[in-house]
Amino acid sequence: MKLTKLSLAMASVIGASFAADALAMDLYVDTKTQQIFAEPGKGRTKLGSFEKVEEQQVKKSEAVTKGEVATKGEIDEIKHDLELKTNELKALEEHVVATREDKSKNDEKWFNKINVRGYTQLRYNQKLTGDDIPGDPELKSVGDGSIGNNSSFSLRRVRLVFSGDMNDYISLYLQPDFATTNGDLHFAQLRDAYADIAFDKAHEYRIRAGQSKVPFGWENLQSSQNRLTLDRDDALNSAVPSERDLGLFAYWTPKDVQKLWKDLSKKGLKTSGDYGVLGVGVYNGQAVNKAEANDNLYVVAHSTYPFDLGFMGSAMRGQVLEVGADVFSGRFNKSASEYCYNAPSTSKSCPSGNKKTPTVSGDNSEDRAAVHAVLFPQPFGLQAEWNWGAGSTLNPTANQGGGAIERQNLEGGYVQAMYKIDDVFGTKGTMFPYVKWQTYNGAWKAAANAPRVQVDEVEAGVEYQINKALELTVAYSTMSRTNVADAAKPDFLKQATGDMIRTQLQFNY
Repeated sequence: MKLTKLSLAMASVIGASFAADALAMDLYVDTKTQQIFAEPGKGRTKLGSFEKVEEQQVKKSEAVTKGEVATKGEIDEIKHDLELKTNELKALEEHVVATREDKSKNDEKWFNKINVRGYTQLRYNQKLTGDDIPGDPELKSVGDGSIGNNSSFSLRRVRLVFSGDMNDYISLYLQPDFATTNGDLHFAQLRDAYADIAFDKAHEYRIRAGQSKVPFGWENLQSSQNRLTLDRDDALNSAVPSERDLGLFAYWTPKDVQKLWKDLSKKGLKTSGDYGVLGVGVYNGQAVNKAEANDNLYVVAHSTYPFDLGFMGSAMRGQVLEVGADVFSGRFNKSASEYCYNAPSTSKSCPSGNKKTPTVSGDNSEDRAAVHAVLFPQPFGLQAEWNWGAGSTLNPTANQGGGAIERQNLEGGYVQAMYKIDDVFGTKGTMFPYVKWQTYNGAWKAAANAPRVQVDEVEAGVEYQINKALELTVAYSTMSRTNVADAAKPDFLKQATGDMIRTQLQFNY
């Protein structure tokens, strides 16, 4: 439509030009008299065709004006269209901005920032030798209740983790476990429920309030989802059974250490998590999900530091060695209960003459110190921990054989070697072959009367990370353990030995 108007305007100008040529007058001049005539005649020579100047200018001006009017109309129409499009774009932009603002306001709500993840561990233990003979003590483990007679498949852990930042300074962490056993199987139990309160946006300085892991030991702090071996060592785990308690803990982690730990995790290496290079705290001390039993709090101090060994030369570039030490002190109230001691091996139940009830010493204090060193596997690695101390322990020979719970020394630890193999079978899978030796001689305070246990175990296995969602661990274990599973049974406090194949399938989600 716009091109047609422009064409008509041009045609008008051209037409006006043709019309002007049509109205031109021929003039002639007499060669003798030099007079001008409008008609030809004798002695007259044609001068040419002429038209009136004013009329030609007026006609041309009219033609130009018509073209200008047509062009101006088109321009006005184009301007109008552009104005409409501009308004539409402006409205669309305002809508996008408003949507973004609404989304941003919605994202600022802390409950929209909660992340959910978890994992499940399915286990199968198969004995190869030992302790199935009637009368022999049953081989049991404090780290895995499925080790024992008449057991096969079991769910060791079924965890869900809810975590997120409520704002730049406060983070929330909540973790239940759905595989807790309490006579029957698979009860839900609270494991973690705490908030991290930071004093800076980098979270270098923070306080952890609630039920969380007590910062004692390196392997104790490592998540069971990431830990290489199937169970934690008994020596350090006996200090804080289930690794958690209710209290307040303060941590300091410089930004460069935070970055180093994150870089190690990105490489697929297993750190213990961020519990500060320095940490101090107070907690109840009666173990996870247990009510406080005295007016005294445990006090714990934790230290660890990862060193990049690149300064030792090119051969050590990228290697990281983490070392540290921990101490704690507190009072653990242990009430006395009846137990079976030194019953005949042929007994199916504890004879009345072998039932004892210990007295309880007034000194229920517990003190421990521990050290650790970890060389992360790149590809070869080493890990070792040891702890010493004293605490409430059952002495069955005290009080003329009646038994007493009294303060006694304890000691134990472990050494572990491992190797990291990437791109297994031409895939992105990773394998960690490992071997671990552990020993412990001291109280297991989570059991009735805090009995003394003697543990000696060697485990060799391999963890195969098929992909991020699936891991398989197969291990061979040879162990000697004191049975403290049931204080009323005849094999309580008796030593059991055996060999077994242990397997675990872990799903990460």
